[in-house]
Amino acid sequence: MIKKIKAETDHYKKALLIRRTEDKFLDLFDQGKMNGTVHTCNGQEFSGVAFSSSLNKSDFIFSNHRCHGHYIAHTGDVSGLIWELMGKKTGACAGVGSSQHLYNDNFYSNGLQGGGVPVAAGIALSFKKRKEKSIGVVFIGDGTLGEGVVYETLNLISLLDIPLLIVCENNQYAQSTKLDDNLAGSIIDRIKAFDVRTFHSNTWELDDLFDNASKSIDYVRNGKPAFHLVDTYRLNHHSKSDDNRCVKEVEKYVKKDPLNIFKDNNSDLYDSMLADVDKDISEIIDIAEKDGELSGDDYYDFSVKKYSGKYVDLEDVGDRVVNRINLFFDESISKDKNIVFIGEDVLSPYGGAFKVAKGLSEKYPENVISTPISEQAITGLSNGLALGGFRPYLEIMFGDFITLAMDQIVNHASKFHHMYNKQVDCPIVIRTPMGGGRGFGPTHSQTLDKILVGIDNVSVVALNSFVDPKLIYQGIHDNEGHPVIVIENKVDYGRFVGNQKVEFFNIKRSLDVYPIVKCSPVSGRPTLTLVTYGGISVDVMNQLHEIFKLTDLIPELIILSKISPLDISPVLDSVKITKRIITIEEGSKGFGIGAEIISQVNETLGPSVILSKRIGAKPVPIPSARSTEDWVLPNTTLAKDIAMEVVL
Repeated sequence: MIKKIKAETDHYKKALLIRRTEDKFLDLFDQGKMNGTVHTCNGQEFSGVAFSSSLNKSDFIFSNHRCHGHYIAHTGDVSGLIWELMGKKTGACAGVGSSQHLYNDNFYSNGLQGGGVPVAAGIALSFKKRKEKSIGVVFIGDGTLGEGVVYETLNLISLLDIPLLIVCENNQYAQSTKLDDNLAGSIIDRIKAFDVRTFHSNTWELDDLFDNASKSIDYVRNGKPAFHLVDTYRLNHHSKSDDNRCVKEVEKYVKKDPLNIFKDNNSDLYDSMLADVDKDISEIIDIAEKDGELSGDDYYDFSVKKYSGKYVDLEDVGDRVVNRINLFFDESISKDKNIVFIGEDVLSPYGGAFKVAKGLSEKYPENVISTPISEQAITGLSNGLALGGFRPYLEIMFGDFITLAMDQIVNHASKFHHMYNKQVDCPIVIRTPMGGGRGFGPTHSQTLDKILVGIDNVSVVALNSFVDPKLIYQGIHDNEGHPVIVIENKVDYGRFVGNQKVEFFNIKRSLDVYPIVKCSPVSGRPTLTLVTYGGISVDVMNQLHEIFKLTDLIPELIILSKISPLDISPVLDSVKITKRIITIEEGSKGFGIGAEIISQVNETLGPSVILSKRIGAKPVPIPSARSTEDWVLPNTTLAKDIAMEVVL
């Protein structure tokens, strides 16, 4: 009984600590000592306290924008939280993440609704794959149930028996919109449809809340996912201001609030707790006043690997592109069990839409995961596996579908490393086939590279059939600790890798992690620089002689492998000689890679460039009919197109 009373007292003190910390945040904002925003959990504190009290140190929590209560309850790191929101370099993430983006040991949060659920599933799956007993808890709000990725993830965790507990804190409002106006049907019935065990509690009956929190965590620890609905109510506004709720409604819940009831019934004990808590918070703030903020130089390191300038002859590999990619995975998984191949329909005997995964699941059943059609969820799952120490290689069946995964790429994978002040890495590799020439029509033939390039902290690589893709994938595996997107041209899959003979031209590749292929005239100085990448590289090289005949210019062809971030050093070396540059891309040229290459060339060389032009597909959906597809894509008319640009 004494232990029970002490535990209850500790729970109340922790809830009070959370409330007073958040009250101080609002004061500091009013004083101009904090930047950004803050979402308090005033009235919801016991939810975080209840679940954290039943978790182990090795378990993790993934939270959302209203995360301070979960953070303090799980980590106890009040000073790191306060310093973080005050923007100090001593904060949990050195002031980078602030209120919504926190990391400390096994605690993660992100301000995006819904997107954290598949990431949490991936981290939990990493525990399962290592046969650890640790589990994960992900907190969402009732408003998050409007997001499709939640249901994609519910399907995944049920199918894969991922030890994840989803806690939905239903405070009856999604920002300012009431639940009845925002959500159709029953929350619990939605979850039951996925054959996921459900629990239901509230923050006003604390004994029941703590008991059920413990039961739901025990259930998940035995290897099954669960969903715990917690009815609650936030007593403060959604963020710093703007509360349009009925005053009488709020007052009703103020009276029901367990901390307020505890204060009325135990005034002396409450006052003693309050004095201790306020003293601790004041001391932390006093220390923060003397601390500085993170410098820009400490936040970002501008050093990058430079172009080697060293070249060797192309190898005559004697095998097709698709087989070489498959061989990379076959050999690499045999050596590194942290590699996980993920995608739709990738199990044998099918082996994926383009057979890259052929035979892998038979040899390495623990390392190949076939998934439902859920691009956003499986990208999030892969992000979580990467955070959990695995090396996920995710296949998006067609490049056109990568648009469905963009939230996970832009707002999660690309952000984790810097958002959490370099305390984590997210080495996810997303592979996807792109390009036309197969008659697949408007939604299965696009080259969407220009949508993907320029995403900060994400590398984009375009394979070609001149450089062994096995070599490039090995370079990614050995050198990259951040997200990489690899574009594989669909027509290239069937092409043989290696040296292509072009009379009067010498073809070499550079000794870089992402090799540059250079096709230079054997005799005479080049007078026209052509720059391209990916599958269209073969078409450009095949028309070099025709280009010479039509233009009377001697071309030098530069084929890039890495298209973002861009190192244009080899392009500059060529353009300094030729004074002319034409870029060729399979996608439409507006706002594209060619524009970026030419912009960087002009910025560096200035008026010394005499001519710069771009060639790309026509800006319309790609048709299925062969002749019309040829008309839209630049592949078959390159020589004439280039000649026209040079003449103009």
